[in-house]
Amino acid sequence: MSASSPGEQLHAFAERLYPICRSITGNGVRRTLRIIGERIPLSINEVPSGSEAFDWEVPLEWNIEDAWIEAPDGNRLAELGRHNLHIVSYSEPIRATVDLAALRHHLHTLPAKPDLIPYRTSYYRRQWGFCLSHRDAEALEPGKYHVVVESSLAPGSLTYGECFVPGRSTQEVVLFTHVCHPSLANDNTSGMTIATELAAWLASEPRRFGYRIVFAPGTIGSLCWLRNNEHGLKRIRHGLVIGLLGDPQPLTYKQSRRGNRDVDRIVPFVLRNLDASSRVIPFEPYGYDERQLCSPGFDLPVGRLTRAVNDGYPEYHTSADDLSLVTPGKLEESLEALKQIVTALEDDVRYINMCPKGEPQLGKRGLYGSMGGSSPADAQRAMLWVLSQSDGHTSLVDISAKADLPLASIKQAATQLEAAGLLKQQEDPAPPANEQ
Repeated sequence: MSASSPGEQLHAFAERLYPICRSITGNGVRRTLRIIGERIPLSINEVPSGSEAFDWEVPLEWNIEDAWIEAPDGNRLAELGRHNLHIVSYSEPIRATVDLAALRHHLHTLPAKPDLIPYRTSYYRRQWGFCLSHRDAEALEPGKYHVVVESSLAPGSLTYGECFVPGRSTQEVVLFTHVCHPSLANDNTSGMTIATELAAWLASEPRRFGYRIVFAPGTIGSLCWLRNNEHGLKRIRHGLVIGLLGDPQPLTYKQSRRGNRDVDRIVPFVLRNLDASSRVIPFEPYGYDERQLCSPGFDLPVGRLTRAVNDGYPEYHTSADDLSLVTPGKLEESLEALKQIVTALEDDVRYINMCPKGEPQLGKRGLYGSMGGSSPADAQRAMLWVLSQSDGHTSLVDISAKADLPLASIKQAATQLEAAGLLKQQEDPAPPANEQ
Protein backbone atom coordinates (compact mmCIF):
# COMPACT_ATOMS: atom_id res chain seq x y z
CA MET A 1 0.00 0.00 0.00
CA SER A 2 1.57 3.29 -1.08
CA ALA A 3 2.01 6.15 1.37
CA SER A 4 -0.58 8.16 -0.55
CA SER A 5 -3.24 5.45 -0.59
CA PRO A 6 -6.68 6.27 0.87
CA GLY A 7 -6.00 3.95 3.79
CA GLU A 8 -2.71 5.65 4.64
CA GLN A 9 -4.40 9.06 4.43
CA LEU A 10 -7.10 7.87 6.83
CA HIS A 11 -4.48 6.53 9.22
CA ALA A 12 -2.55 9.81 9.09
CA PHE A 13 -5.72 11.69 10.04
CA ALA A 14 -6.30 9.23 12.89
CA GLU A 15 -2.77 9.94 14.11
CA ARG A 16 -3.76 13.61 14.56
CA LEU A 17 -6.88 12.79 16.57
CA TYR A 18 -5.54 9.93 18.69
CA PRO A 19 -3.36 11.83 21.23
CA ILE A 20 -6.08 14.28 22.33
CA CYS A 21 -7.42 13.91 25.87
CA ARG A 22 -11.19 13.91 25.28
CA SER A 23 -14.14 13.44 27.58
CA ILE A 24 -17.88 14.17 27.38
CA THR A 25 -17.20 17.91 27.75
CA GLY A 26 -14.24 20.22 27.56
CA ASN A 27 -11.50 21.56 25.36
CA GLY A 28 -10.40 18.13 24.15
CA VAL A 29 -13.67 17.73 22.30
CA ARG A 30 -13.43 21.27 20.92
CA ARG A 31 -9.87 20.67 19.69
CA THR A 32 -10.99 17.44 18.04
CA LEU A 33 -13.86 19.19 16.27
CA ARG A 34 -11.56 21.99 15.08
CA ILE A 35 -9.33 19.42 13.38
CA ILE A 36 -12.35 17.71 11.80
CA GLY A 37 -13.58 21.15 10.72
CA GLU A 38 -10.41 21.63 8.68
CA ARG A 39 -11.65 18.82 6.42
CA ILE A 40 -15.43 19.39 6.31
CA PRO A 41 -17.82 22.27 7.10
CA LEU A 42 -18.89 21.74 10.69
CA SER A 43 -21.41 23.64 12.76
CA ILE A 44 -20.54 23.68 16.47
CA ASN A 45 -23.25 23.45 19.13
CA GLU A 46 -22.73 24.27 22.80
CA VAL A 47 -25.24 22.97 25.37
CA PRO A 48 -24.83 24.74 28.74
CA SER A 49 -24.10 22.82 31.93
CA GLY A 50 -27.31 22.11 33.80
CA SER A 51 -29.40 21.81 30.62
CA GLU A 52 -31.94 19.03 30.77
CA ALA A 53 -31.77 16.30 28.17
CA PHE A 54 -34.89 14.28 28.96
CA ASP A 55 -34.04 12.33 32.13
CA TRP A 56 -30.41 13.50 32.05
CA GLU A 57 -28.62 16.76 32.80
CA VAL A 58 -25.49 18.18 31.20
CA PRO A 59 -22.78 18.03 33.88
CA LEU A 60 -20.19 20.62 34.74
CA GLU A 61 -17.51 21.04 32.11
CA TRP A 62 -14.30 19.15 32.83
CA ASN A 63 -10.86 20.20 31.70
CA ILE A 64 -7.47 18.87 32.76
CA GLU A 65 -3.96 20.28 32.46
CA ASP A 66 -1.86 17.60 34.13
CA ALA A 67 -1.93 14.72 36.60
CA TRP A 68 0.62 12.43 38.23
CA ILE A 69 1.55 10.40 41.27
CA GLU A 70 4.92 11.00 42.90
CA ALA A 71 6.34 7.94 44.64
CA PRO A 72 8.33 8.06 47.91
CA ASP A 73 11.58 7.89 45.94
CA GLY A 74 10.62 10.98 43.92
CA ASN A 75 9.84 9.16 40.68
CA ARG A 76 6.57 10.00 38.94
CA LEU A 77 4.12 7.39 37.72
CA ALA A 78 0.70 7.41 36.05
CA GLU A 79 1.58 10.71 34.36
CA LEU A 80 -1.08 12.19 32.10
CA GLY A 81 1.65 13.33 29.72
CA ARG A 82 2.73 9.74 29.11
CA HIS A 83 -0.75 8.38 28.43
CA ASN A 84 -4.04 10.14 28.99
CA LEU A 85 -5.70 6.88 30.06
CA HIS A 86 -3.73 7.24 33.29
CA ILE A 87 -6.35 9.62 34.69
CA VAL A 88 -9.92 8.60 35.48
CA SER A 89 -11.94 10.88 33.22
CA TYR A 90 -13.73 13.61 35.17
CA SER A 91 -11.41 13.29 38.16
CA GLU A 92 -11.84 16.27 40.47
CA PRO A 93 -8.78 18.39 41.33
CA ILE A 94 -6.60 17.33 44.22
CA ARG A 95 -3.16 17.90 45.72
CA ALA A 96 -2.57 15.59 48.64
CA THR A 97 -0.10 13.26 50.30
CA VAL A 98 -1.47 9.81 51.10
CA ASP A 99 -0.06 6.50 52.22
CA LEU A 100 -0.09 3.47 49.94
CA ALA A 101 -3.16 1.90 51.54
CA ALA A 102 -5.22 5.05 50.94
CA LEU A 103 -3.85 5.45 47.42
CA ARG A 104 -4.91 1.96 46.40
CA HIS A 105 -8.58 2.95 46.87
CA HIS A 106 -8.08 5.35 43.95
CA LEU A 107 -6.13 3.03 41.63
CA HIS A 108 -7.66 1.02 38.78
CA THR A 109 -5.90 -1.91 37.12
CA LEU A 110 -6.63 -5.00 35.03
CA PRO A 111 -5.30 -8.06 36.87
CA ALA A 112 -6.16 -10.31 33.91
CA LYS A 113 -4.17 -8.01 31.57
CA PRO A 114 -1.34 -6.96 33.84
CA ASP A 115 0.63 -4.87 31.33
CA LEU A 116 -2.25 -2.73 30.09
CA ILE A 117 -3.72 0.53 31.37
CA PRO A 118 -7.53 0.46 31.66
CA TYR A 119 -9.91 3.25 30.60
CA ARG A 120 -12.16 4.44 33.42
CA THR A 121 -14.61 7.34 33.82
CA SER A 122 -16.59 8.98 36.61
CA TYR A 123 -18.81 11.50 34.87
CA TYR A 124 -21.61 11.76 37.40
CA ARG A 125 -19.87 11.01 40.72
CA ARG A 126 -17.32 13.39 42.19
CA GLN A 127 -14.08 11.52 42.87
CA TRP A 128 -10.52 11.23 41.60
CA GLY A 129 -8.55 8.25 40.41
CA PHE A 130 -5.64 6.93 38.38
CA CYS A 131 -5.27 3.98 36.03
CA LEU A 132 -2.06 2.04 35.61
CA SER A 133 -0.89 -1.40 34.71
CA HIS A 134 -1.50 -4.06 37.34
CA ARG A 135 2.18 -4.98 37.22
CA ASP A 136 3.20 -1.41 38.08
CA ALA A 137 0.59 -1.18 40.83
CA GLU A 138 1.78 -4.40 42.42
CA ALA A 139 5.35 -3.06 42.48
CA LEU A 140 4.49 0.01 44.57
CA GLU A 141 6.42 0.23 47.82
CA PRO A 142 4.93 1.36 51.15
CA GLY A 143 5.35 5.03 51.95
CA LYS A 144 3.90 8.44 51.27
CA TYR A 145 2.67 9.30 47.78
CA HIS A 146 2.02 12.79 46.49
CA VAL A 147 -0.99 12.88 44.16
CA VAL A 148 -1.74 15.80 41.85
CA VAL A 149 -4.72 16.28 39.57
CA GLU A 150 -4.74 19.69 37.92
CA SER A 151 -8.30 19.66 36.63
CA SER A 152 -11.37 21.89 36.80
CA LEU A 153 -15.08 21.20 37.08
CA ALA A 154 -17.01 24.38 36.38
CA PRO A 155 -20.11 25.67 34.59
CA GLY A 156 -19.49 25.46 30.88
CA SER A 157 -21.05 23.40 28.14
CA LEU A 158 -21.16 20.16 26.21
CA THR A 159 -19.96 20.51 22.63
CA TYR A 160 -21.01 18.58 19.53
CA GLY A 161 -20.43 19.12 15.83
CA GLU A 162 -22.68 18.55 12.85
CA CYS A 163 -22.11 18.51 9.10
CA PHE A 164 -25.17 18.66 6.85
CA VAL A 165 -25.03 17.74 3.16
CA PRO A 166 -28.35 18.70 1.51
CA GLY A 167 -30.07 16.44 -0.99
CA ARG A 168 -32.92 16.63 -3.49
CA SER A 169 -35.33 15.16 -0.96
CA THR A 170 -36.33 16.64 2.38
CA GLN A 171 -35.74 13.20 3.89
CA GLU A 172 -32.45 12.62 5.65
CA VAL A 173 -29.89 10.00 6.58
CA VAL A 174 -28.27 10.53 9.98
CA LEU A 175 -24.75 9.22 10.64
CA PHE A 176 -23.65 9.36 14.27
CA THR A 177 -20.21 8.84 15.81
CA HIS A 178 -18.98 9.46 19.35
CA VAL A 179 -16.12 11.82 20.16
CA CYS A 180 -15.63 11.36 23.91
CA HIS A 181 -12.95 8.67 24.17
CA PRO A 182 -9.32 9.65 24.87
CA SER A 183 -6.47 7.91 23.06
CA LEU A 184 -8.43 4.83 22.04
CA ALA A 185 -7.65 4.28 18.38
CA ASN A 186 -10.41 1.87 17.40
CA ASP A 187 -12.94 3.16 19.94
CA ASN A 188 -13.41 5.68 18.54
CA THR A 189 -10.68 7.53 16.64
CA SER A 190 -11.50 5.22 13.72
CA GLY A 191 -15.16 6.25 13.73
CA MET A 192 -14.37 9.96 13.75
CA THR A 193 -11.79 9.51 11.01
CA ILE A 194 -14.09 7.61 8.69
CA ALA A 195 -17.13 9.80 9.39
CA THR A 196 -15.05 12.83 8.41
CA GLU A 197 -13.89 11.35 5.12
CA LEU A 198 -17.36 10.00 4.36
CA ALA A 199 -18.84 13.47 4.87
CA ALA A 200 -16.32 14.93 2.43
CA TRP A 201 -17.21 12.24 -0.13
CA LEU A 202 -20.94 12.80 0.35
CA ALA A 203 -20.51 16.49 -0.49
CA SER A 204 -18.60 15.68 -3.68
CA GLU A 205 -21.73 15.15 -5.83
CA PRO A 206 -25.52 15.65 -5.69
CA ARG A 207 -27.44 13.26 -3.46
CA ARG A 208 -31.01 12.03 -3.26
CA PHE A 209 -31.21 12.36 0.54
CA GLY A 210 -29.83 14.95 2.87
CA TYR A 211 -27.03 13.60 5.07
CA ARG A 212 -26.54 14.76 8.65
CA ILE A 213 -23.22 13.63 10.13
CA VAL A 214 -23.06 14.16 13.90
CA PHE A 215 -19.91 14.11 16.04
CA ALA A 216 -21.03 14.05 19.68
CA PRO A 217 -20.04 12.67 23.07
CA GLY A 218 -21.61 9.30 23.80
CA THR A 219 -24.99 9.04 25.53
CA ILE A 220 -25.36 12.58 26.92
CA GLY A 221 -24.27 14.00 23.55
CA SER A 222 -26.83 12.05 21.55
CA LEU A 223 -29.51 12.91 24.10
CA CYS A 224 -28.68 16.61 23.72
CA TRP A 225 -28.78 16.26 19.94
CA LEU A 226 -32.15 14.52 20.12
CA ARG A 227 -33.52 17.21 22.40
CA ASN A 228 -32.32 19.97 20.08
CA ASN A 229 -33.62 18.24 16.94
CA GLU A 230 -36.78 16.53 18.16
CA HIS A 231 -38.96 18.60 15.81
CA GLY A 232 -37.06 17.35 12.74
CA LEU A 233 -36.73 13.66 13.54
CA LYS A 234 -39.68 12.79 11.28
CA ARG A 235 -37.43 13.56 8.31
CA ILE A 236 -35.00 10.72 9.14
CA ARG A 237 -35.40 7.92 6.60
CA HIS A 238 -32.30 5.92 7.51
CA GLY A 239 -29.51 6.11 10.07
CA LEU A 240 -26.28 4.49 11.20
CA VAL A 241 -24.15 4.77 14.30
CA ILE A 242 -20.56 4.14 13.23
CA GLY A 243 -17.40 3.29 15.19
CA LEU A 244 -14.80 0.59 15.84
CA LEU A 245 -13.95 0.49 12.14
CA GLY A 246 -10.18 -0.09 12.05
CA ASP A 247 -9.64 -3.44 13.77
CA PRO A 248 -9.10 -6.79 12.00
CA GLN A 249 -12.55 -8.30 12.65
CA PRO A 250 -15.24 -8.62 9.94
CA LEU A 251 -17.77 -5.84 9.46
CA THR A 252 -20.72 -6.21 11.81
CA TYR A 253 -24.17 -4.70 11.42
CA LYS A 254 -26.40 -4.32 14.46
CA GLN A 255 -30.08 -4.04 13.59
CA SER A 256 -32.39 -1.24 14.61
CA ARG A 257 -34.76 -1.69 17.54
CA ARG A 258 -37.54 -3.01 15.28
CA GLY A 259 -35.20 -5.04 13.12
CA ASN A 260 -37.34 -4.62 9.99
CA ARG A 261 -36.51 -1.12 8.81
CA ASP A 262 -35.21 -0.46 5.31
CA VAL A 263 -31.72 0.06 6.70
CA ASP A 264 -31.93 -3.44 8.24
CA ARG A 265 -32.53 -4.83 4.76
CA ILE A 266 -30.08 -2.71 2.81
CA VAL A 267 -26.93 -2.85 4.95
CA PRO A 268 -26.81 -6.68 5.18
CA PHE A 269 -27.36 -6.84 1.40
CA VAL A 270 -24.28 -4.66 0.86
CA LEU A 271 -22.16 -6.50 3.41
CA ARG A 272 -23.00 -9.93 1.95
CA ASN A 273 -21.70 -8.77 -1.41
CA LEU A 274 -18.54 -7.34 0.12
CA ASP A 275 -17.51 -10.08 2.52
CA ALA A 276 -19.09 -13.45 3.26
CA SER A 277 -17.68 -13.30 6.79
CA SER A 278 -19.59 -10.12 7.66
CA ARG A 279 -22.06 -10.43 10.51
CA VAL A 280 -25.58 -9.24 11.35
CA ILE A 281 -26.56 -9.16 15.00
CA PRO A 282 -29.91 -8.29 16.58
CA PHE A 283 -30.60 -5.12 18.50
CA GLU A 284 -29.91 -5.08 22.21
CA PRO A 285 -30.10 -2.09 24.58
CA TYR A 286 -26.34 -2.10 25.19
CA GLY A 287 -23.79 -0.45 22.98
CA TYR A 288 -23.37 3.05 21.63
CA ASP A 289 -25.77 5.82 20.67
CA GLU A 290 -28.17 3.50 18.86
CA ARG A 291 -29.55 2.94 22.38
CA GLN A 292 -30.72 6.56 22.51
CA LEU A 293 -31.73 6.96 18.86
CA CYS A 294 -33.76 3.73 18.97
CA SER A 295 -35.30 4.28 22.41
CA PRO A 296 -39.11 3.83 22.37
CA GLY A 297 -39.91 7.55 22.43
CA PHE A 298 -37.93 8.08 19.21
CA ASP A 299 -37.72 4.60 17.62
CA LEU A 300 -35.64 5.91 14.73
CA PRO A 301 -34.68 3.66 11.79
CA VAL A 302 -31.06 3.50 12.91
CA GLY A 303 -28.66 0.55 12.92
CA ARG A 304 -24.99 0.39 13.79
CA LEU A 305 -21.90 -0.49 11.75
CA THR A 306 -18.67 -1.62 13.43
CA ARG A 307 -16.07 -4.31 12.98
CA ALA A 308 -15.57 -5.70 16.47
CA VAL A 309 -18.41 -4.92 18.84
CA ASN A 310 -18.10 -3.01 22.09
CA ASP A 311 -16.29 -5.12 24.68
CA GLY A 312 -15.72 -7.64 21.90
CA TYR A 313 -11.95 -7.50 21.36
CA PRO A 314 -9.05 -7.99 23.80
CA GLU A 315 -7.75 -4.43 23.48
CA TYR A 316 -11.14 -2.83 24.23
CA HIS A 317 -10.93 0.12 26.65
CA THR A 318 -7.23 -0.41 27.31
CA SER A 319 -3.95 1.16 26.29
CA ALA A 320 -3.56 -1.64 23.73
CA ASP A 321 -6.27 0.02 21.64
CA ASP A 322 -3.59 2.08 19.95
CA LEU A 323 -2.70 3.05 16.41
CA SER A 324 -1.07 -0.32 15.73
CA LEU A 325 -4.47 -2.00 16.11
CA VAL A 326 -6.08 0.30 13.55
CA THR A 327 -4.65 -0.50 10.13
CA PRO A 328 -4.83 1.52 6.92
CA GLY A 329 -6.26 -1.46 5.04
CA LYS A 330 -9.18 -1.99 7.41
CA LEU A 331 -9.93 1.74 7.57
CA GLU A 332 -10.06 1.84 3.78
CA GLU A 333 -12.30 -1.25 3.63
CA SER A 334 -14.68 0.26 6.17
CA LEU A 335 -14.90 3.54 4.29
CA GLU A 336 -15.58 1.70 1.04
CA ALA A 337 -18.33 -0.33 2.73
CA LEU A 338 -19.99 2.86 3.93
CA LYS A 339 -19.78 4.37 0.45
CA GLN A 340 -21.47 1.29 -0.98
CA ILE A 341 -24.11 1.43 1.74
CA VAL A 342 -24.83 5.06 0.86
CA THR A 343 -25.06 4.13 -2.82
CA ALA A 344 -27.55 1.38 -2.00
CA LEU A 345 -29.61 3.73 0.17
CA GLU A 346 -29.67 6.21 -2.70
CA ASP A 347 -30.59 3.53 -5.27
CA ASP A 348 -33.22 1.80 -3.15
CA VAL A 349 -36.12 3.19 -5.18
CA ARG A 350 -39.31 1.54 -6.39
CA TYR A 351 -40.79 1.69 -9.87
CA ILE A 352 -44.11 0.94 -11.54
CA ASN A 353 -44.06 -0.96 -14.84
CA MET A 354 -46.00 1.25 -17.27
CA CYS A 355 -46.50 -1.63 -19.73
CA PRO A 356 -47.33 -4.46 -17.34
CA LYS A 357 -49.49 -6.73 -19.52
CA GLY A 358 -46.97 -9.11 -20.93
CA GLU A 359 -43.39 -8.30 -21.68
CA PRO A 360 -42.90 -5.01 -23.55
CA GLN A 361 -41.06 -5.22 -26.83
CA LEU A 362 -37.62 -3.91 -26.04
CA GLY A 363 -36.22 -4.31 -29.57
CA LYS A 364 -38.37 -1.61 -31.13
CA ARG A 365 -37.19 0.77 -28.43
CA GLY A 366 -33.54 -0.03 -29.10
CA LEU A 367 -33.18 -1.79 -25.76
CA TYR A 368 -32.73 -5.39 -26.94
CA GLY A 369 -30.19 -7.11 -29.17
CA SER A 370 -31.22 -7.70 -32.75
CA MET A 371 -30.21 -11.40 -32.79
CA GLY A 372 -32.72 -13.82 -31.24
CA GLY A 373 -32.29 -17.38 -30.02
CA SER A 374 -29.40 -16.81 -27.60
CA SER A 375 -29.37 -16.02 -23.89
CA PRO A 376 -29.75 -12.31 -23.21
CA ALA A 377 -26.72 -10.47 -22.02
CA ASP A 378 -26.55 -9.41 -18.38
CA ALA A 379 -27.72 -5.90 -19.25
CA GLN A 380 -30.81 -7.31 -20.97
CA ARG A 381 -31.39 -9.78 -18.12
CA ALA A 382 -31.30 -6.84 -15.74
CA MET A 383 -33.98 -5.07 -17.78
CA LEU A 384 -36.21 -8.14 -17.75
CA TRP A 385 -35.78 -8.50 -14.00
CA VAL A 386 -36.61 -4.85 -13.39
CA LEU A 387 -39.70 -5.02 -15.59
CA SER A 388 -40.92 -8.22 -13.98
CA GLN A 389 -40.53 -6.94 -10.41
CA SER A 390 -41.52 -3.28 -10.73
CA ASP A 391 -44.86 -3.42 -8.98
CA GLY A 392 -44.43 -0.31 -6.86
CA HIS A 393 -43.46 -2.37 -3.83
CA THR A 394 -40.21 -4.13 -4.79
CA SER A 395 -37.12 -1.91 -4.66
CA LEU A 396 -34.03 -2.03 -6.83
CA VAL A 397 -32.04 -3.49 -3.93
CA ASP A 398 -34.65 -6.26 -3.64
CA ILE A 399 -34.44 -6.91 -7.37
CA SER A 400 -30.65 -7.02 -7.29
CA ALA A 401 -30.79 -9.62 -4.52
CA LYS A 402 -33.39 -11.74 -6.31
CA ALA A 403 -31.64 -11.58 -9.66
CA ASP A 404 -28.15 -12.04 -8.21
CA LEU A 405 -27.01 -9.18 -10.39
CA PRO A 406 -24.96 -6.15 -9.29
CA LEU A 407 -27.02 -3.24 -8.01
CA ALA A 408 -25.23 -0.97 -10.49
CA SER A 409 -26.52 -3.11 -13.40
CA ILE A 410 -30.06 -3.06 -12.01
CA LYS A 411 -29.88 0.71 -11.52
CA GLN A 412 -28.59 1.24 -15.07
CA ALA A 413 -31.38 -0.93 -16.48
CA ALA A 414 -34.02 1.02 -14.54
CA THR A 415 -32.60 4.31 -15.78
CA GLN A 416 -32.77 3.15 -19.41
CA LEU A 417 -36.28 1.76 -19.02
CA GLU A 418 -37.49 4.95 -17.37
CA ALA A 419 -36.01 7.01 -20.22
CA ALA A 420 -37.93 4.80 -22.67
CA GLY A 421 -41.20 5.45 -20.83
CA LEU A 422 -41.54 1.88 -19.55
CA LEU A 423 -41.06 2.71 -15.87
CA LYS A 424 -42.26 5.40 -13.52
CA GLN A 425 -40.52 6.01 -10.23
CA GLN A 426 -42.63 5.92 -7.11
CA GLU A 427 -42.49 8.88 -4.78
CA ASP A 428 -40.39 8.33 -1.67
CA PRO A 429 -42.74 7.00 1.01
CA ALA A 430 -42.81 8.84 4.29
CA PRO A 431 -40.77 7.16 7.03
CA PRO A 432 -42.91 4.82 9.14
CA ALA A 433 -44.62 6.50 12.06
CA ASN A 434 -42.83 5.91 15.33
CA GLU A 435 -44.48 3.83 17.97
CA GLN A 436 -44.76 6.04 21.04
